[in-house]
Formats: sequence, structure tokens, C-alpha cells
Amino acid sequence: MTIKQIERRLKMASFLVESPHTKEDCVKAIQYVEAAGYLTHFHWGCKAGDHTGYAILDAENKAEVMMVVPTMARPRARVIELTQFTLDDLRAMHDKG
Repeated sequence: MTIKQIERRLKMASFLVESPHTKEDCVKAIQYVEAAGYLTHFHWGCKAGDHTGYAILDAENKAEVMMVVPTMARPRARVIELTQFTLDDLRAMHDKG
């Protein structure tokens, strides 16, 4: 790994992706994610009747993450930045309020 790759990785945040699609677009959605190189990152609710792809991805921003979401799913997709807390972080937050 180069210094630039390490620096980029350190700037990244984690995002939860919810990418809903219709039953009719199911195969197309999975093919899109596969073509983008992220098939192994996604979990799918389709077999349970929830036609949604779920993933946690590392990226610099939401726009970068949205590029992985199938075009037809983008208007309904949710990308949520995640934060990981230590126990001390949580204590400090609760002591303030």
C-alpha cells in the first residue's frame, strides 16, 4: 500500500447504504452492483420479499457511495454516515446533557 493509498483510507468514512428496487428490477439491480465491483459488499433482502440491497461501505463522501447504487434505485436510496463510538465517547456525550 502506498502512502497516498493510506492517506486516502484515513480520510474515509463508513456509510450504510439502503438501495431499494422493485421485484421487476431485481436482476438489473444486482447486475449493476456486480458491474461496479461491489457485489460481495452487499446483502440482499430479495428472498424475504424486501427488494433492497444493504451494504456498509467506506468512502470519502456520500456522492462517492451513491455511484455504487443502481441508477434506477438512486431516487429512493438512503446513504447514512456511520460513527463508531468508544465507551468513553458515549459517557462524555451523556455527561454533557
